[in-house]
Amino acid sequence: MKKQWLVRYSEIFLKSDPVRRQWENVLITNILEVMPGIHVRNERGRIWLDGDVKPDLLKKVFGIVSFSEVEHIKLDEIESFLPDYCHRHGLDKVKTFAVRMKRVGKHTFSSNDKAIEYGNLIRGEFPHLRVNLATPDKEIHIEIRANEAYLYDTVTKAVGGLPIGVEGTLVALVSGGIDSPVAAWMMMKRGCRILPVFVALDTFLDETTIARAERVVEVLAQYQPGIKLTVIRDSYLAAAKQELVRRHLEKYTCLFCKRRMYRVATAFAVQAGAKGIVTGESLGQVASQTLDNLVVLTDAASVVPIHRPLIGFDKEETMKIAREIGTFSESTSKASGCKAVPSGPSTKAKLSMILEIEEKLEATKMPLPV
Repeated sequence: MKKQWLVRYSEIFLKSDPVRRQWENVLITNILEVMPGIHVRNERGRIWLDGDVKPDLLKKVFGIVSFSEVEHIKLDEIESFLPDYCHRHGLDKVKTFAVRMKRVGKHTFSSNDKAIEYGNLIRGEFPHLRVNLATPDKEIHIEIRANEAYLYDTVTKAVGGLPIGVEGTLVALVSGGIDSPVAAWMMMKRGCRILPVFVALDTFLDETTIARAERVVEVLAQYQPGIKLTVIRDSYLAAAKQELVRRHLEKYTCLFCKRRMYRVATAFAVQAGAKGIVTGESLGQVASQTLDNLVVLTDAASVVPIHRPLIGFDKEETMKIAREIGTFSESTSKASGCKAVPSGPSTKAKLSMILEIEEKLEATKMPLPV
């Protein structure tokens, strides 16, 4: 008997053979990145791990839907091995059980035949047990692959999704608040490698806000090892705000601020070879995220697409995910926040008007800091 770990994926299995093999290799590389030194082998639909496997790390590898610690034996050893296995895994302490069979390869028997056979063998060893296929107290899983057999009684859910990297790279505008880290995480889950960027608008933000964003990204590093926050400092907003106040157009401050952030992120994305930008915007959540204002913002990033995975979420839904992935505590930690927000921000700006105002602002001529 040999102990191993069985890793399952889902969506990868649906791909064509060349894509499936490529994505399997990416997933294996990502596993080895968090647990170097373990031995990995793969078959269609399954990955097997030997060595110092750490379940808490495995749970956070995107692409893995679930995993189990298994005991690996030969097919012809099951009958002699099964009673002892069931004793060690607590069948004497439960009232009902079920045998879950999976079979791969050509055999002279069906999965149902073996499930009945092994179920009767277990009941012979534990006469008090009753079979309950719907809601058993204990499940014994037996997976037969050719002449090999794998036994396990626990299935641990993992984060799922696609392996990080299979869909390319995106730049994520990360403020450190609740929404933007969740948005970045959601795109990680869909196979994107994330480059988090914090645009520090000098004068209106202090180091506490940057420090919070850095701590949030450290949490995201549990899902994408090695991820680091890039802080880009920019003095544009101080100059633009002064001009907007002088022209009695202060209500557009947030839109000019975010358009500048979009342009900085776009330049960074082009420089890094990224395929787009991720933001944490949710429709109607704040003044700058109304449908009208999102048109104004999107115009500032015409070179690359904007991805807004939270666009249809309400705040409670986003907070729930933030708690689940571990960013909520850091995102709600104390930080100063932006001091440039006007008392009555515009909610229905027109793109033509914003472009006209920009043309007249000297601050618009300031070079991008990337």
